[in-house]
Amino acid sequence: MKKLGLIGYPLGHSFSKKYYLQKFEQEGIADINYDLYAIEDIQDFQHLYRSDVGFYGFNVTIPHKRSVMQFIHELSAEAQEINAVNCIKIKREGDGIYLKGFNTDAFGFEESLRPLLKPVHRQALVLGNGGAAKAVIYTLKKLNIPHLIVSRTQENGDLTYEALKQIDLKNYQIIINCSPVGTFPHVQYAPDINYEQLSTDHLLYDLIYNPTETLFLQKGKQKGAVIKNGHEMLILQAEKNWEIWNNEE
Repeated sequence: MKKLGLIGYPLGHSFSKKYYLQKFEQEGIADINYDLYAIEDIQDFQHLYRSDVGFYGFNVTIPHKRSVMQFIHELSAEAQEINAVNCIKIKREGDGIYLKGFNTDAFGFEESLRPLLKPVHRQALVLGNGGAAKAVIYTLKKLNIPHLIVSRTQENGDLTYEALKQIDLKNYQIIINCSPVGTFPHVQYAPDINYEQLSTDHLLYDLIYNPTETLFLQKGKQKGAVIKNGHEMLILQAEKNWEIWNNEE
């Protein structure tokens, strides 16, 4: 049986496992399984694919998107620039094992953002500077959208949230939440921005998908902004993973 899996630590509810198992059932894909592998020490990862020839691909989540790169033989262009891997393809030739790393978060974000963009959307604010933000920043650069990174400390971004209060949001029409603020069960919280400055010219994108509408998105919606959560981004990156794993090129 072919095997795919998700590595990370800790692993609770997984969108990936539910998505792929449902895909296999609906599309009649047999003799393949997708499971979760909670690995605290990244050194244990190599034992998984070395001891079981069934493995031909993995997804990677926190905290291993960077530490797993020590086992990768080749990086795709976007994974190299983002400096993080969330998808691994394994090729076996004789006794040799070859791992290639990709970052499909960038693909998922770009494909879900692009249809929403209008000429009025000239500059962006990225709220947060963690691993997810790196894929967002890569995409904004690719789309030639100037942006500022907002973080809790000056060292991690262009602006702090405190300094953001002095910025006129009319000049930043795209606001992307890459922080965990507002994730279930802490749905009563939202990033600390001046929501009164939002208008119909704004596009608010939240990488969070649980709840479907975070307080951040609700506040934007009340001001007439276009809003989008991270659910489609997840589906798009999941399908891109599947394409990578099963492409013989």
